[in-house]
Amino acid sequence: MAEAMQHYKPGEHPDLPPPRESVGPIAWVRQNLLSSPLNAALTIGSLYLLYLVLPPFLDWAIFSANWQEGTSRADCVKDGACWTMVRARFGQFIYGFYPQDERWRVNVAFLLFFVPVAALLIERVPGKRYFAIFLFAIYPVIAYILFYGGLGLQEVPTARWGGLMLTLILGAVGIVVSLPIGIVLALGRRSALPVISLICTGFIEFVRAVPLITVLFMASVMLPLFLPVGVTFDKLLRAMVGIALFGAAYMAEVVRGGLQAIPRGQYEGAMALGLNYWKMTGLIILPQALRIVIPGIVNTFIGLFKDTTLVLIIGLFELLGIVQAAARDANWIGLSREGFVFAALVFFIFCFGMSRYSQYLERRLHTGHKR
Repeated sequence: MAEAMQHYKPGEHPDLPPPRESVGPIAWVRQNLLSSPLNAALTIGSLYLLYLVLPPFLDWAIFSANWQEGTSRADCVKDGACWTMVRARFGQFIYGFYPQDERWRVNVAFLLFFVPVAALLIERVPGKRYFAIFLFAIYPVIAYILFYGGLGLQEVPTARWGGLMLTLILGAVGIVVSLPIGIVLALGRRSALPVISLICTGFIEFVRAVPLITVLFMASVMLPLFLPVGVTFDKLLRAMVGIALFGAAYMAEVVRGGLQAIPRGQYEGAMALGLNYWKMTGLIILPQALRIVIPGIVNTFIGLFKDTTLVLIIGLFELLGIVQAAARDANWIGLSREGFVFAALVFFIFCFGMSRYSQYLERRLHTGHKR
């Protein structure tokens, strides 16, 4: 051990890769873009493709675009993109059909959500336990009152919710609920009790064998047929349940992959310490398994967030649905590209943010580094 440590400089950790040496831009280009004739050809071809695509797109989207305010397509006099439509419909893209005088409630609700989430995700923020208690125990009640109404606030039915607001609600609920359910399903599938294993395996395989559209259709149209007379559930609630259960089935397989990657010696060591099943799983096995599958978990989150656009099939107008509805307006007919570009940019910002945080978390936990 002492001889092995001699090969490392002071301040370096033997289990981590050595720090990269800084190189100049010319050396970096030679090493990464022109290291071989094939790489050089691919680099030149990629640059030529960008030359063909990027300048016309920038001219359409920025330089020749229409940025002024207006009420119809006639106000767009330039040949480029008509961002006038996005400006005129921006409030609807964000809040859907939520009453304009009550939109401050949506802003407050999302502010109360993002502040504790940021506190939990950012390292070295004190009082994380209190932020977690507020987020998972107190915030759902506050959010329901702010979004739906009550305690003196005007009631706004879920049929008027839409736009980015509805997309974030569906995505956040699906992500938060699918992870713990997926963990339970993964543990149940690996259970030594045949009944529990069979039930969890059957649920996972059944849900993964059908598309999300089918799950949403069943939750919205077929489920009320099996309920007693007079018993009904809100359409948005049914969509949330369908999305959460669908994501949980995929999450269960991701977590199960992490559980199978844990060496048998970890289980034997935990049992040698006298830990029961739940302590062994919660303190030793599960933390290691979740750390291993961070990329898979975030990938499932991103896919689930993008799949929220499918709720349009059951009559819920999230961001993409609102954009499609705006493109069919007689005043803005034929301007669907601008709306789709705006929706794509919004989805890219959220998905890219989740991806970058995942990479940061992997680096902080030293996941995937070669020794």
